[in-house]
Amino acid sequence: MDIDTRLLRYFAVVAEEGHLTRAAERLFIAQPSLSKQIKQLENQLGMELFERSRTGMELTRAGRELHQEVPALLASWDALLNAARSAASSEARLLRVGFVASAANESTQRIVAEFARRRPGWRVHMRQTEWTDPTAGLASGDADVGLLRLPFPGQEALQIETLITEDRWIALPASHRLAGEPVVEFRDLFDEPFVATPEESGWWREYWLASDEREGHPVRIGTVAHNPDEWLTAIANGYGISLTPEATARFYQRPDVVYRPVSGVSPSQVGVAWPKSGGDNPAVRDFVRCCFQVRDESRDA
Repeated sequence: MDIDTRLLRYFAVVAEEGHLTRAAERLFIAQPSLSKQIKQLENQLGMELFERSRTGMELTRAGRELHQEVPALLASWDALLNAARSAASSEARLLRVGFVASAANESTQRIVAEFARRRPGWRVHMRQTEWTDPTAGLASGDADVGLLRLPFPGQEALQIETLITEDRWIALPASHRLAGEPVVEFRDLFDEPFVATPEESGWWREYWLASDEREGHPVRIGTVAHNPDEWLTAIANGYGISLTPEATARFYQRPDVVYRPVSGVSPSQVGVAWPKSGGDNPAVRDFVRCCFQVRDESRDA
């Protein structure tokens, strides 16, 4: 019997969390979809793996037996797959770098240029994903390394080094009552509708809504955006406002959207992230070294 390893990964996360909602957030998929995938696995195996209740998902005896072996099985498969990808990358001389938006800001081009200097003939493919996946393909294996906004769900499974720390600003429609203020107090925005990332992005969504920094005030969500273009259009049309990294004011300029510094919220960070097993890939190691070099040169400048 052949079983899709994706289904086994879903099973492992649900088993660890004991709850569909939390597992769906970790996996960046919708809860109904995850429930269907677990049912599909049970149908293929011909056995029930979970006892479902209002309080969560409890492993059956068969589920416990399977869960004892699945993590080691997946780890072995990941190691084999990473070795194959490393060989394929070396043969194609291609490194896949995932990012969500703005990557490492202005340092991105310098990092890529330094990598090209270290590895002549190699090409860096910058792979942008939608906000449903804050890991930008690292979780799925579609990227070798990532330049990502910290923090994000799933980062505990990766190697991460911080490259940049910058303030979070607020993006407003040009007609907004606070658009002319030099600095906006975050508490003055508590009752405003916000543009949110999709629910599948997990607690990354809550971070960019600053849910923990609202002094108990609930979040009002005006609309949901999946990528920068949707996000900018929603703000320009007055559906909501949004916290955003300071660099966004430089990378995503529009005449109908303004950016202002905002006080009362913590800063944002950019990091380089790669799979823990990815350290065996010489190209990944070189790219990470390039990130460190550019970071250190920027600090010394």
